[in-house]
Amino acid sequence: MKKSYFSPPFKLADITENRMERCLHVMQMSSSPGILDGDAYEIRIEIGEGGHLLFQTQSYQRLFSMKTGASQSMTVVMEKGSSFVYLPHPVVPQANSIFTTRNKIHLASGCRLVWGEIVTCGRKLNGEVFMYEKYHAVTEVVYDGKLIIKENICLTPASIALSGIGLLEGFSHQASLMLLNEKFDQSVVVLRATEYLEKQDNIIFGITAAPVSGLLVRILGNRSEQLMDCLKSIANIFMKEN
Repeated sequence: MKKSYFSPPFKLADITENRMERCLHVMQMSSSPGILDGDAYEIRIEIGEGGHLLFQTQSYQRLFSMKTGASQSMTVVMEKGSSFVYLPHPVVPQANSIFTTRNKIHLASGCRLVWGEIVTCGRKLNGEVFMYEKYHAVTEVVYDGKLIIKENICLTPASIALSGIGLLEGFSHQASLMLLNEKFDQSVVVLRATEYLEKQDNIIFGITAAPVSGLLVRILGNRSEQLMDCLKSIANIFMKEN
């Protein structure tokens, strides 16, 4: 890392095992048990030209019960020819939690992006299935100053039957994945990702082409660990074709 700064409860740790590897592995650690009422987190990552970063989280992101809500803002700036891989642990919104997150990713030419997200129904074993107030996540991808992708996930279980037709349709967890790169064999990645996902039990999925050279993947399931494995496996297929 050229330069880093953080304040409690966050801490950054360089966990790169192979120092000969071109990719820097950084873990975002936290001394907090989760996101609490009134929290407002701001994260900014800048990747220099030709830099490669794999950014990891320490554990599941737990959203505790709230009265007013919490928020997070994450900005990623990628210079020419850089690479960024972000597959965080699933979000677990507990009963009465209110959370809004805004993500903005700026891409230059020749960049490679792997960006994932998993949202669970809450603490299922505690009987807190879709008992949170609101989960709202907006992710924007900007390429050379032009907005190319905007994903807007707004879940309000009290006003919308999330398990109904047209939404989660009986599933409790959802995962999304963005794969962007100017140079990769899209048809090969689609084929291999489809073959892999078709072998998985109790999920449904969709893969579509992005507005630029890339793919968007959506998966519905019932288990966090299974969806995490799916995103990591698809990301590995994508990385091997680049």
